[in-house]
Amino acid sequence: MTAPTSPRIEQHPDILALRAHSEAATSTPVAQAVEALALLCGVYLAASPWIVGFSGAFTLAIHNVIVGAAFACLVGGFGSAYERTHAMSWAALCLGAWTIISPWVVSGHAFITHAVVSNVVAGAVACLVALALARMGMARSRR
Repeated sequence: MTAPTSPRIEQHPDILALRAHSEAATSTPVAQAVEALALLCGVYLAASPWIVGFSGAFTLAIHNVIVGAAFACLVGGFGSAYERTHAMSWAALCLGAWTIISPWVVSGHAFITHAVVSNVVAGAVACLVALALARMGMARSRR
């Protein structure tokens, strides 16, 4: 067998530079706080049917569990592999926007006020942290 003549892709200078920039972008206290807030937002959204009490809004409760778990899993990848996942912050933004309008779409007109307020606030926070995560990725790519 012959030895490879070119270096492995993991040792490519561009890959190493990308990892270094991503590490610098996510190692600041502000970036870590944004990641933690995003993860807590997803966990709250998943648990909100029991925290707020969505009695009578079963479809919205199931919806929040699914969207909250998806949001938490999505932003959970940012801390460990930001160089590969920062572009998915736009998907997190879409989930946040969907959370804001979902009480009217999922439940129709039979909804509870505190469930709507909970979803709007959680969706707004999700949108803000998703935009902050996207900004960290764009600031990294401009360098």
